[in-house]
Amino acid sequence: MSVRGQINLLTNQIFTGVFSSSDSWFGCLIRPSSSSVVAEETIDSVVTTESLLNSVVKIICFSRKPNHFCPWQNMPQRKSHGSGFVISGKKIITNAHVVANNILLQVIKHGSPKKYIAKVEKIGYESDLASLVIENQEFWKDMNPLELGDIPFLKDSVVVVGYPKGGENISITKGVVSRIDSKQYFPSTTNLPVIQTDAAINHGNSGGPVFIGNKVVGVAFQCLSNSNNIGYLIPSSVVKHFITGQNVGFCSLNLSYQPMEDAKIRSHFKMNSKMTGVLVYSINQHSDAHNILKKYDIILSIDGVAIENDGTVILRNRERMTLDHLVSMKQLGEKTTLKVLREGKMHKFSITLRPVQKIVRNIPSYYIFAGFVFVSHTVIKQGSKGKFKYQIMPQKAGEENVIISQVLVDKTNVAYEMFKNLKVKRVNNVKVENLKHLYQLIEKCCTKDLRLDLEDDRVIILDYQSAKNSTSLILERHRVPWAMSKDLID
Repeated sequence: MSVRGQINLLTNQIFTGVFSSSDSWFGCLIRPSSSSVVAEETIDSVVTTESLLNSVVKIICFSRKPNHFCPWQNMPQRKSHGSGFVISGKKIITNAHVVANNILLQVIKHGSPKKYIAKVEKIGYESDLASLVIENQEFWKDMNPLELGDIPFLKDSVVVVGYPKGGENISITKGVVSRIDSKQYFPSTTNLPVIQTDAAINHGNSGGPVFIGNKVVGVAFQCLSNSNNIGYLIPSSVVKHFITGQNVGFCSLNLSYQPMEDAKIRSHFKMNSKMTGVLVYSINQHSDAHNILKKYDIILSIDGVAIENDGTVILRNRERMTLDHLVSMKQLGEKTTLKVLREGKMHKFSITLRPVQKIVRNIPSYYIFAGFVFVSHTVIKQGSKGKFKYQIMPQKAGEENVIISQVLVDKTNVAYEMFKNLKVKRVNNVKVENLKHLYQLIEKCCTKDLRLDLEDDRVIILDYQSAKNSTSLILERHRVPWAMSKDLID
């Protein structure tokens, strides 16, 4: 059989039954033909297609998540898998949640049984992205880096490639861009653009590339539960920001605002009929805007882009995004210009942008005294179905919420054993700034009684010396190795 005939046979074996004759895959039109003659462009397409698949990998992650309820230990080891793809610089892009809390990472190339050890080079939970490196140079043989494209338009056809559940080999699904929007990326508070598609995205697709032609326009990372054919992609613009930025975070004005859709509130703040904007009601002290803007300022535009009364801006072609999009994609230290209405007078301010203040602490800090387990991380209460609620942004540097996550029962504390998931506001009438501050206040207590005031005005009173003496016995009884996390010891 001729070379052309062999390629034609191979093409039919791979693609017949997967795509209809009219399907375009990676920009290459493949039509099984009764003729043994294969056009030169079809041969090139087969080679190009195989080259793209070679750059998509399967990632196996062995991990142990921190146990926020018992912060001195981890959850049981688990094994999961996701997808990733090769970019320039001998790096692999995937989702942060694919490799989070890893103790061992393995990467498998398309069509190969060999597993290569990988390490996380950079991880950004705000964008749910991570880059991996592999030291074994054998892995990089015949691996071609994929190129990032631009944000697609509505109804553009996209192809999702990865390793979802249901099989071991590479999987390809196809759909269209059904929406371009913005939403918060869990678990951060950052509002970033997303692409919605009806292409099938399942567990294991996370971190895999989404193609238009031979360029990556997005990274698969979420699907909407209890819905049909709604999956989300991280746009290539966010990926580029993550790759090129010195800081993995995303910038923010670090302020809170409310819409101005009601005519009465617009009139009250002296807006004329041509003005649109949002009302600032809180400014984070970490922000450069804290010393420039004032409470009840009205932001009319950012970098010349008008802010609508509902807090959105036009991205392109009538696609609307929240105003956060205008600053989130800038780099650390860049400036942005705000047009502001203050008490009826127009002002222009230049603000230096900083990343959003991180509130996610992967490894929780803790301190145990008299069986009370004090923790400091994002969790303040345990909500319905075991899900956690997250703290508001701290209002000044070093401020954290400190809660009693549980009580290791003993005769010393049995009267308070139901006092769980409650924020500690004061120790001996001194306001608690953070966990280390609470630790210092308790350890340096010089009064007979130790008083803890909680968020709902409940009070704990302990005999300080008896409570302190009971701590070591309680730790031994409950098999807790240390009374505090290493960061407090340091």
